[in-house]
Formats: sequence, structure tokens, C-alpha cells
Amino acid sequence: MLMINDYIRPKSTREAYELLTNRENSQVIGGGAFLRLSSKDIDLIIDLCDLDLNFIKETDTAVEIGAMTTFREIEKSDILKKYFGNLISDSVREIVGVQFKNYVTVGGSIYPKYGFSDLITALLALECKVVLYKSGEMRLEDYLKEKIDGKDILIKIVLAKESTLSSYKSLRKSAGDFSILNVAVTKNKNGYKVAVGARPEAAMLAYETAEFLNSNSSVNEDIALKAAEICCESLSFGSNYLASSEYRKELCRVLVKRAIMEVVK
Repeated sequence: MLMINDYIRPKSTREAYELLTNRENSQVIGGGAFLRLSSKDIDLIIDLCDLDLNFIKETDTAVEIGAMTTFREIEKSDILKKYFGNLISDSVREIVGVQFKNYVTVGGSIYPKYGFSDLITALLALECKVVLYKSGEMRLEDYLKEKIDGKDILIKIVLAKESTLSSYKSLRKSAGDFSILNVAVTKNKNGYKVAVGARPEAAMLAYETAEFLNSNSSVNEDIALKAAEICCESLSFGSNYLASSEYRKELCRVLVKRAIMEVVK
């Protein structure tokens, strides 16, 4: 059973950070969707809803998404579709339902580095940076590798504006369930990027796969299949209640090939 002893809505990011670092057994809450499923005794919950972190806005070179922006808002955003096609909206489309997506937040999914996160996989295949109150700005792929101590606050993510072809693929046992595996493939002026998530560990970029694709002047089904095989062999897969490592490995081959072919068509 989840037990919360105190609840505060700070009026500034600085106040939120001071509460987080100075109050023992405190925790920042996003939408609270996954926290509600846990069994914890938390002394203080810090709600960021008054910090104006719910936004999707353009700068000259990037699109910025606030940490408190909901999945429903990113699913429907015309700005995100303008620059990144359906990649981001597709990554959250199959997540439970509209009511759930109306309170699940970007920060609540990214900050804990959830292995099952569909959104992280999609963002990893883009030029994405995270901006944290204490640690500053860093690439998403670097953030996923960093050890997390729970004592920082995600402010926003920053996506470079680029002409990008993209595809997102996933498989679930049933609609609304967690992904057994998810895959994102993108192509822009810098070449291909391939990300695989729900392994069931956090998403990773398949560097060898992208290098192979970028070494070919054109990509056909044979090249796509070879790239998918490289991906399967270069990444690690684990087992959980959803699927075995062996099944995930075979599924990776199928989804990666399909995503590559969708991008090149």
C-alpha cells in the first residue's frame, strides 16, 4: 500500500529542489500513474504542477517539451508532428486510454528511466537532450547511462529541429498492456538511428546497426534484414513475465526490419 505523509506544491524549481534534497524520504511526483502502483512509505511528495512545466514550444533550432506535459498533449501536438512525423504520437498511442494519458507526464516517464517506456525509445532515436535542475543539459542517451540518486529534477527535454523520416513499432499481448519490445528507427541528414526498448531494460541505441545502414548507399529488404540481424546480436535481451529473452531477440529482428523498410519507402 502506498503511504504519503506530507504533500507540497512548491512555487519555484529552486524551492522544489531544496525540499527534495533537505527533506529525508521525499520524492517528486509527475502524473503519479506508476507511483500509485507501488508499495512505499513516502514522507513528502513534491508536486511540480505550479511550476509552469506543461508546454510544447518552438525555438529557432529546437522543440522544447516541459516535464509536466502529458502524454495526451504530446500525442495530439501539431508541432511535434510537423517536425517528427508520427514517431512520438505513435509511441504513446497504445498506452491504456485517454484518461490515463491525461495525467501521465513526460518527466514521470523519462526521469525514472523506466525500461518499459515507449516514449524513451522514440526520443532516443531523435536528437534529444534532457535538462535537469542540478545536472544541467545532457544527451538523453548519456542520461540513461548515468546513475540516478533521485535528487535532481527534470525540467524539460529539447529536440533538435530536423527533417526526419521515422517509424515506431511495438508488440503488446493486448491493447493497453506494456510493450514486450519496442523499436524506433529514424533517418535524417546525419544518417540512421535505431533504438530498441522494453528489452526489458531501458532503451538503447543500436550503434552497429546504424553504422551498417549508413555504410550502404541504398537500403533494400536484404540490407534491412541484415541490419535487423546485427541489431539482434549486438544488443542484450532479458526475460520477465511478458516474454523470454529468446522471444524478444526474435521479435527484435522482425520489428527492426519492418521499421527500416517503413523509413526507406
